[in-house]
Order: sequence, then structure tokens, then C-alpha cells
Amino acid sequence: MQQSTILPVDMKVLMNHIYEYKKGVRRMVLFTFNKKYEDFAIRRLESQNIKYVIQPVGNDRLNLYFGREECLNAIRMIVTRPLNLLTPEEDFMLGTMLGYDLCSQCERYCERKSKCS
Repeated sequence: MQQSTILPVDMKVLMNHIYEYKKGVRRMVLFTFNKKYEDFAIRRLESQNIKYVIQPVGNDRLNLYFGREECLNAIRMIVTRPLNLLTPEEDFMLGTMLGYDLCSQCERYCERKSKCS
């Protein structure tokens, strides 16, 4: 009888993100998950030669960015503090880089910018 490994939902989501990245659906991914799965996530990405950046979020959670090297280089420059503290411009760039809907990103930017004024 074959033994199957049961993956937590978080890791199934990660596996789907990796699949989409490998198929070219995404150039970069942001995945937030529980720190207890950090070793698993890193092993999986490294085994597939996928570049990544990890940033602590707090509450035992991590933000894992992975994808193209040029995108990760920009992430290292843009995301230097918690995401909720990004400027409207930084938030817009991040959302756009992650492939979020452009019109929604424009609306979000205008809303955040008007709150700053």
C-alpha cells in the first residue's frame, strides 16, 4: 500500500503558486504563511532552483517572495518595512509587480493617496 503525505492547506497553496510560477503564469509571488513551515518552503524552492526573499511579518508569520531575480532585487529595495507602512507609490508598485488587476491597483493608489493629503 502506498503511503501518502498529508500537506497542510498552506503548503498546498505554496505548491500551487510554485506550479503557476514554473508554468509562466506569474513572474513573482507573495505568499504569507506560518513560520513553522519555513524549512519545508525553503527546501521546496531551493530544490527547484527558485530564488526567494523571506521577511518576518510578526505573529509567527512570514512573507515569502519568490520568482525572477530582477523582481526580487526590486523587492529588496521597495519592501524595507511592514507592508501596511509602504507609501501609496510603493504599494502600487508591489501590487503591479505581483500581477494584481491594474485598474484595481489604480483605485487603491488613489484612495491611499487621498488619505495621505
